[in-house]
Amino acid sequence: MHALSLNFFSCISLSRPVLKLRIMSEEQNGKPEEWAWPELKLPDLLLTDTVRKLHEAIESEWDSLRQSACQTAAGRALWKHVTHDQLAELLAGETYLRSLYEKIKKDRCRNAREVSGVMLAVRTLWFDSKIEAALSSFDGGGAQVVLLGAGMDARAYRLSCLKETDVFEVDFPEVLQMKTTTLQAATDSINDNQHVRVIAKSLNRVAADIRDNDWLQKLQISGFVPEKNTVWVLEGILYYLSHSHAIEVLKIIADNRALTRTVLLADFMNKSSTTLSSSMFHFHSDWPDCLLPSLGFSEVKLSQIGDPDAHFGLLHDPLNLFNKLRSLPRSVQTHPDDGTPCRRLYFVQASSSPHQTTP
Repeated sequence: MHALSLNFFSCISLSRPVLKLRIMSEEQNGKPEEWAWPELKLPDLLLTDTVRKLHEAIESEWDSLRQSACQTAAGRALWKHVTHDQLAELLAGETYLRSLYEKIKKDRCRNAREVSGVMLAVRTLWFDSKIEAALSSFDGGGAQVVLLGAGMDARAYRLSCLKETDVFEVDFPEVLQMKTTTLQAATDSINDNQHVRVIAKSLNRVAADIRDNDWLQKLQISGFVPEKNTVWVLEGILYYLSHSHAIEVLKIIADNRALTRTVLLADFMNKSSTTLSSSMFHFHSDWPDCLLPSLGFSEVKLSQIGDPDAHFGLLHDPLNLFNKLRSLPRSVQTHPDDGTPCRRLYFVQASSSPHQTTP
């Protein structure tokens, strides 16, 4: 239970004439330069019988919720010039890579303002940067990062800030098993194992459904220490839950603040966004920066895509969809210019400690 369906990322970037994607270049002293998107070239390991059969099982046996983990991996793979996720192609699989690549080609041919997947790239970079900042803020004693609904996340293999940190990946048993088997195939390959080295101090995979009431117990059995400084990462997961399940998960995390310094990193859909798929998306909050203090967090900061800390040099056109949404009050549900729903994704950082009181 991990990824925001790429339908969300593509649906919000319907045809709008625009600038081409640009990235920052040190060679040009910080001036943007156009990124020449490479042709899709699949890694050899992805085409082997072993890995191909693994991904065929995903397509035939998994429901859309579990498959969304591979969709997110495809986004990171095709934006790896900024995400630097070298394992994403392998974890995504050929079908999802080709599907997103075709969307990107179409967007670039019509000079779309928002190229498919850019939202996912920004989201990935936001979580990366906030994880690093949170770990830097802790005063020694070691730390833990818990990835709820980890899916095909490969942060334990690529973020250097995790080298002194214990990482826990929580997800459905079949998702974690498929991920482990796929990465083992890369480890066994002479040509493809250079990226399959865990950077984190330790990596523990915890098979659990966070909709059940025993996931925290399973986490503790796997080595999680409640008294240790902890960063909780809920990327692309809350909106798949019912309202009651989402609130319960947030309450469990909030309760941990009584024991240690706690940082929560999460993304929230607003109500309009859930209409993209009423069967998939359930929980929403138009005001998560008000919700979290009510649960016990004392420091909450909300960002929208395009804000200074959620930009990363990927959104230069002032008329792109994200900037247009940021210019409107959050209470506005329908855009006054064209009557389209104001579909927003909020990035929220919340923290607390045993010595702090909530407002």
